[in-house]
Amino acid sequence: MALDQIDHLSDNEEMQRCIDSCFECVQACEWCADECADEGEEMATCVRLCRDVADLTAMHARFMARDSEYGTDLAEITADACEECAEECERHDAEHCQVCADVLRDCAETCRNMASA
Repeated sequence: MALDQIDHLSDNEEMQRCIDSCFECVQACEWCADECADEGEEMATCVRLCRDVADLTAMHARFMARDSEYGTDLAEITADACEECAEECERHDAEHCQVCADVLRDCAETCRNMASA
């Protein structure tokens, strides 16, 4: 069965865009956390936030895929967490942190758009 046959996703472009953005965020955050883990204790906050956001965005994407009634509420929490993590990543000069921050900002925006759609 093709994914475009899932009614609640094929009819809701904002939700599909948010799911895609959340999975991109998972990848970026896991990569950033892994890279930061090798850089010492000064990166501990970045590692923790990235791992938390990776888990949260993965869960949010799963909730949207199953059309959970909690999807909209979770979108707001996810957006807030993405923004907090982006602020932390932006404090660091490492390329992986800067890339991650960009992905996090995009994810926060798509989550907010989905919640208000």
